[in-house]
Amino acid sequence: MKNKTEIVNIFTRKTLGLTLVLSAAAMAFAQEKAGVSGIIVNKKNQPVPYASVTFSNKANTALSDAVLTDEKGQYQLQLTPGAYDITVEAIDYKKSVVNKNITGAGNIGALSIEAEATSTLDGKTKELQGVVITASAAKPYKVELDKRTYDPSQDIVSKGGNLQDVLSNVPSVSVDTDGTVSMRGSTNVKFLINGKPSSLLGIDDGANALQSIPADQIERIEVITNPSSKFEASGTSGILNIILKKNKKIGFNGSVVGTLGYFPRTALNANLSWRKNNWTWFVNGGGGYTENKTKNNSETTYHDIKFPTLDPIPTTPAEIAKVPNVPVHQYQNSVNKTYNKNYNVSAGFVYDISDKTSVNLTGLVRTFEGDGNELVNTYDSFYKYTGATSEPWKLLNPYTLRDSKSVFNNLAFQGDLGLDHKFDDNGQNLSLSLSLQRNRSNNNADILESVDNIPSVQDITRRHSVSKTVIGKADYELPVGENSKIEAGYRLDINDNTYDNFVSSTSNNPLIPNYNNNTDYKEMFNAFYLQFRSKIGNFGYQLGLRDEISNVKINYISQNPDKEPLNKTKNYNNLFPSVFLSYDISKNNQILVNYSRRIDRPRSFFMVPFPNYTNNQNIFEGNIDLNPSYVDSYEVGYNITKKKFTINPTLYYRHATDDTKMLVYRPDERQKVFYTKPENLGNDDRYGLDLNFTYDPFAWFKIMGSVDLFGYKTSGIATYKTIDVDGLTQVRSLDFTGSGFSTRLRLNTTFKLDKTLSVQLQGFYRGGQKTASQDRKDMYAINFGASKTIWKGDGTLSFNIQDIFNTRGMEVTNYSNDYTRSSYMQWQPRQFSIALTYRFKQGEKVEQPKKKKDINSNETGDDQQGGPI
Repeated sequence: MKNKTEIVNIFTRKTLGLTLVLSAAAMAFAQEKAGVSGIIVNKKNQPVPYASVTFSNKANTALSDAVLTDEKGQYQLQLTPGAYDITVEAIDYKKSVVNKNITGAGNIGALSIEAEATSTLDGKTKELQGVVITASAAKPYKVELDKRTYDPSQDIVSKGGNLQDVLSNVPSVSVDTDGTVSMRGSTNVKFLINGKPSSLLGIDDGANALQSIPADQIERIEVITNPSSKFEASGTSGILNIILKKNKKIGFNGSVVGTLGYFPRTALNANLSWRKNNWTWFVNGGGGYTENKTKNNSETTYHDIKFPTLDPIPTTPAEIAKVPNVPVHQYQNSVNKTYNKNYNVSAGFVYDISDKTSVNLTGLVRTFEGDGNELVNTYDSFYKYTGATSEPWKLLNPYTLRDSKSVFNNLAFQGDLGLDHKFDDNGQNLSLSLSLQRNRSNNNADILESVDNIPSVQDITRRHSVSKTVIGKADYELPVGENSKIEAGYRLDINDNTYDNFVSSTSNNPLIPNYNNNTDYKEMFNAFYLQFRSKIGNFGYQLGLRDEISNVKINYISQNPDKEPLNKTKNYNNLFPSVFLSYDISKNNQILVNYSRRIDRPRSFFMVPFPNYTNNQNIFEGNIDLNPSYVDSYEVGYNITKKKFTINPTLYYRHATDDTKMLVYRPDERQKVFYTKPENLGNDDRYGLDLNFTYDPFAWFKIMGSVDLFGYKTSGIATYKTIDVDGLTQVRSLDFTGSGFSTRLRLNTTFKLDKTLSVQLQGFYRGGQKTASQDRKDMYAINFGASKTIWKGDGTLSFNIQDIFNTRGMEVTNYSNDYTRSSYMQWQPRQFSIALTYRFKQGEKVEQPKKKKDINSNETGDDQQGGPI
């Protein structure tokens, strides 16, 4: 409780500053852009408010950008120096196009536009009949050399929400009903915060961690489907790099967002910054309360009913009681309600020692806590031996209620120290960083089970886990001539995860003692990378090689005196090459070809033999012998950008070996208990077309969509031992072989009804998948959002409805030799929320020093938060 009190005090203090430690973004070196400002006026030199100003870079359209003028006709944005076509459009004014060469930061003066014939003589717009429209400022989705960037600022549907809501709208990304995130149909996604693993996402926190990061604190999301050798090799389906906000404007700036919603949801978050002279301070923080309601239904039918051979025939009550039941059918439904409170604060500063050197220090604290109540209703049908001559086997239908009351909490700390040095103005840079992280999680439950309303079993579970992480990095960049660059770096990861599990039960389950255990999981990774990139005419290439040396030690101690301790040591030394090729067909057309090799390291939680006991009929069992899976990934992409649309189709192929699959089986066919265990089984191949596009047919109507059409082929046969109804040990097998074709579709449409009001409809569809052992049905949902600008642009009022038709549910049928199970899960039913944002007066943007252009790159500027990892 002491830690909890400390966290609450952070948010009750006036400045939110008890955790103000220093920041981790080296903003001085990663900026290629310059601050450009100006004003739009009419022929009478009067300002034109809310005009659309588009800067089209003549050499590279990816460097283009757009902005809306404010109520005084003024605008400001960041641009890479170069030649631009400047297009100005406004209601009741003629379109104007001028050419200008941007050489550096500064004010480019006034640009004049001429009124249409329908305008009044004083230059003010007449009142329109019908809808008033203006253009949007920028595209939410950008394609760069080795990643795609999604800007959630224009995502009305997720306003006032959290990271999980934002990810539901990101192209190439899917979020299941239980919070599981996947990319192109694969769930092995590596999450990063500001370019590195973070305590914000915790250890085995699942959807709770995604919900603890407010959407308003997210600057952008980098989707890296095929990372280069510069990036960490983990994450076979790709990397999601979550970049949090850090304001770079002079003076005091910030915003506050309050949210109310149902299912009950409240939140208050603030983003504040202050910059003066060589100092930049920032603090982001807030808290909230949410309620969730999860539904699970399952129906299991057992095949080939077989009665055990009874020889000799039992006659006494004691002998009859030992005869196992024969299961026939089971229907189970559960409702789990959770009540969560979460708080988070990140704060720090950047100090510019000189114009070439800066130091940064950042600290963050995040906590969430709550309680839950899960009711599991089970209706069984099974044959019970009675010993009667006329009816020796009697069909019974008992009703079981399992009432679980749980309490959980999580507390995470992280501190980051960084030093960045710029050797010259040609792009020779050195970046050093150190990150210290700690995450503690508790999950306790008291469970009472009743059969036909008579209490029968009481279980008590206590789970405690602690994760400690140290990450050290060094990255160096050296330009070679005008068109080439060498990049090199080193990274050290040290992770120590401890799990303490305790279970007490009044049942006679012989496995219960195994769940009382202590596990220490330690891993250390040393990584070196070398990368060379260059450009010859329109052809660019990047070659990289990463070497990762891994050492994993697992010490499992069971409190069961009949079990020996398990100790496992694993060492890997793997090379991970990458090749990126690009060819500029024209200034608007580019072909990208790449290859990389990746690794899927087992989660530490998966390797604890008996990690979790909360449901006595559906038990997860770890596998201490689980090994990594390796993936070879290939992509051929094409990118075309025009004024009104962008299209980015990518053909991909991914081949995984020793793929990890979840084996669901019954170790004892006389019982209704199911086990789930991860196993390295066979190969997995994915191939398909990932198409992302934006289309702005009108200034008031914008479309963003993504289509993932993919085929899959999986192989693997698992064998396991089971005890049959006669008490004999049998070897069974489960076939994971399967192939087919599936789809992922997402469409986002935004309508700008007037200068201050926009509405948005967002829908997605996920096609089904089928293998020999599983049939997963398709799923779809539609969301709605509306946003209204108020208080002369200082405020925004947003409203959204998630899952309008309450259709977002996951339906799966599993097949085995002796049973068929159909299940349905809905993690959260339809919900809605309203959010109010207030923005403090914005200062002027900082003029960044010019930096040598990064060759072979479409990057539109970065603040190094998403740099080498």
